Amino acid sequence: MPITDLPILSMLRERMEWHQQRQRVLAENVANADTPNYHARDLTPPDFSHEMRVATLSLDRTSPLHITAQGGGGSAFAADGSGRYEIRPRGNSVTHEDEMLKVASNQMDYEAVTSLYTRSLALIKLAIGKA
Repeated sequence: MPITDLPILSMLRERMEWHQQRQRVLAENVANADTPNYHARDLTPPDFSHEMRVATLSLDRTSPLHITAQGGGGSAFAADGSGRYEIRPRGNSVTHEDEMLKVASNQMDYEAVTSLYTRSLALIKLAIGKA
């Protein structure tokens, strides 16, 4: 199996591709900010729940005095899925401020994922003695 087919690397690669596509969609939103009846679009993030369930390691309790692991592990924050958007009289729902915030956030997330990908490859090279 090639190194790039490792599950973590393929998930990072898919996430980078998603960020690239999202950047294109957000740029289209900004470009059509004055187009009548244009509605802002966004992409749904990729779902890695199956890969995470497969890759999850369970902790063994070797003593009854050990603390048990807490389940759930979710976030305390909920996503706002209300779909409330400001719509102008011409029917356009693009707000420059919102789109620029999304673009900046997308760029930071992309940089974080590329850094993780690069460092993962460097660690693998170090482990096999090619660094």
